[in-house]
Amino acid sequence: MKINAGNLKKGDFILYQNEIWQVQKAEFYAPGKGAALMKTKIWNVKTGKNIDITFKSGEEVEIVEVESRLMVFLYKDNENLYFMDEKTFNQYSVPLTAVSGLEKYLKEGEKLYVYIFNDVPLSVRPPLSVRLKVVKAEEAVKGDTVSLAKKPVTLETGAVIMAPLFIKEGDIVIVNPETGEYTGREGK
Repeated sequence: MKINAGNLKKGDFILYQNEIWQVQKAEFYAPGKGAALMKTKIWNVKTGKNIDITFKSGEEVEIVEVESRLMVFLYKDNENLYFMDEKTFNQYSVPLTAVSGLEKYLKEGEKLYVYIFNDVPLSVRPPLSVRLKVVKAEEAVKGDTVSLAKKPVTLETGAVIMAPLFIKEGDIVIVNPETGEYTGREGK
């Protein structure tokens, strides 16, 4: 299905240079003189590469109908993440290149939406936040009360993030998996 580039929005999947890309950012721009433009940042679901593309507002763009299915994360290896569709019990693998670091924040058994096109998995929709246990954290140095001071902590998945000094082993922290940033602590 083709639409005008002026109607693109974040999250749309498009066919560009014979590959499937997801729109990460779409900004309408009217320079005052000449045709209006749609400035976009698109992400290649196969390679994980981001590029900036500017389309003329009236230019036609091919939209790809991608399905998102809730699946259980099973495990990962050096190349792929493996998921199972709980309705059909079919298993799917998603290349690590398509998730750009998200794998560091996933626990086995978690449910995530997997983007599927023609029964082929393309990528994973990252959750807004994940809750993970801190398994290693250095003690804060007494007197180190610099505002917003942070220290590295290791999470149960092996990921290392920067967290406030008061975080200790055993705490459950909330992390934005897209940025790897600490956003809060559970139960405190």
